[in-house]
Amino acid sequence: MVKFYRQNDLFKNNDVSFSENNPTQDIFINKKTIKEWQEKIINHQSPIFKNGYKDVNQSSLFESNSEELNETFNPIDLTPLPLSFWRWPKAMHKGPAIYFVMDKVVDSNENIILYIGETISAEKRWRGEHDCKKYLSSYSDSLQKANISTNLNIRFWLDVPIKTKERRKLEQKLIQAWLTPFNKETREMWATPFTSQIN
Repeated sequence: MVKFYRQNDLFKNNDVSFSENNPTQDIFINKKTIKEWQEKIINHQSPIFKNGYKDVNQSSLFESNSEELNETFNPIDLTPLPLSFWRWPKAMHKGPAIYFVMDKVVDSNENIILYIGETISAEKRWRGEHDCKKYLSSYSDSLQKANISTNLNIRFWLDVPIKTKERRKLEQKLIQAWLTPFNKETREMWATPFTSQIN
């Protein structure tokens, strides 16, 4: 059974076109609505991009008895890869990682982080099923229909804890700071239409 939820918080009246009788049909989200949605995310994330994320406490990774490091981290400094990176014959990154799925909003030249995840094996991530892949497909389709350019990429941060529990703790801190719209922990606050179509 297919579930379908309207996102009434953000989308009003005719912002989203759909059929009550066929909830699985393509949904058209107009350009103005998508731009407003992106702008809200930019308004939250832009100051973090400008100043860097300051709650990086990775002292366990460094051979040092000195005080805990108070570094900043900015995912914009990581190498962008296409979302199809996993099809390449040679893996670009291996081992534990936290990854960031990003888009560059062409009109504003601003980056937004859509999803943050963690993995024990960067080279194998995304080979199989992944909810975020579905959301990104819906996102790309919606932007294409509204004639909006997209520049999706993925970036891997390899300087992360090897232990899964510690890595997940760091992932959650990053999600709560950036409030990424495709992560389940925060998607409701953005009334994300690209996730509500897929259930």
